Amino acid sequence: MNKHKFIQERRPQWKRFEEFLQNSSRRSLSKLEAEQITEFSQLLREVSHDLATIRSRGWGHDLISYLNDLVARGHNLFYGAPPTNIAGFYRYVSIDFPRLFRANIGYFLTACLLFFLPLGISWYVVQNNPSLATRVIPEEMMTRFDQMYSDQKDTESENAKEDETESEEEFGGSSFGDERATMAGFYINNNVGIALKCFALGILLGIGTVYTLLFNGIFLGAVSGYIISQGHGERFLSFVISHGSFELTAIAVAGGAGLMLGNALIHPGQRTRFQSLQVRGLEAVQIAGGAAVMLVVAALIEAFWSPSAVSPMLKYIVGSVLWLIVFLYLAFAGLQSDQSSLPVSQYEPSDKSGERRSA
Repeated sequence: MNKHKFIQERRPQWKRFEEFLQNSSRRSLSKLEAEQITEFSQLLREVSHDLATIRSRGWGHDLISYLNDLVARGHNLFYGAPPTNIAGFYRYVSIDFPRLFRANIGYFLTACLLFFLPLGISWYVVQNNPSLATRVIPEEMMTRFDQMYSDQKDTESENAKEDETESEEEFGGSSFGDERATMAGFYINNNVGIALKCFALGILLGIGTVYTLLFNGIFLGAVSGYIISQGHGERFLSFVISHGSFELTAIAVAGGAGLMLGNALIHPGQRTRFQSLQVRGLEAVQIAGGAAVMLVVAALIEAFWSPSAVSPMLKYIVGSVLWLIVFLYLAFAGLQSDQSSLPVSQYEPSDKSGERRSA
């Protein structure tokens, strides 16, 4: 049987199965009649077999992608159980997000290239030629950086600490906690805003995401290079190394999710652009949500740990450990689920009990 005839014969079943997916949910699937559930199970097995056939004969990447999405959605709908809110959030953070991240890691690597490469270049250029910083950083901000990291800050910090101690004694010791909580809220709002911008602008065919990644990379690199060129390297690096592990990585993750949106619109495959956005956009939203969680963690570290008075060496050690944790989390969290749940297109459900057989 040739490709054209195969597609012509099987397309009605694919469309029927897609209708099931669009009209059903985990909550409503259990309310279907027994005959409808049986039909759904049968269609899931047939579409899985069709996918294996098309893959083995190499009948086109777009067609494989289309059927793979159908099988994945069908598998999750048929075998998934609705979790409780807390259990669902835990599963999302510990399994679903890192699994989706790895499944779409190409977008993340592209975002890293667009973000970290200009960051490194602008850092190097400005550090070696600080006069160029004025082309990127407003003069008011440069002055504020000079004051923030200057040696005079030591004296000011000691005076501020004395004032803070007196204030804590007068008002019951709540000043420090309130200040840090306020700063945490500010950092969460600022960091999540950047990530959402990276993600949401992907709707502009990915162009907005590319611009945001490039701009933030160049700006952050210029800031880093300028501060270090003024002799504040140890203060600056010991401050940013800890929260930077979650923050910078999360920006790239959100950027990758934005690129997914753009790609869904540019290459919809067998679907309309709106349908492609519905399917791929859901995964992109889940990945962007994971980036938001990482940014909340970064904001808490930035507010409560990064400005603490511990030695720079201890901050470097803790920061290095946090970078390692981020890498291990994204690379290995939910790996067991990767082996059993992600490549659903490589399996066919044999019956309603959830057994599978290799395609």
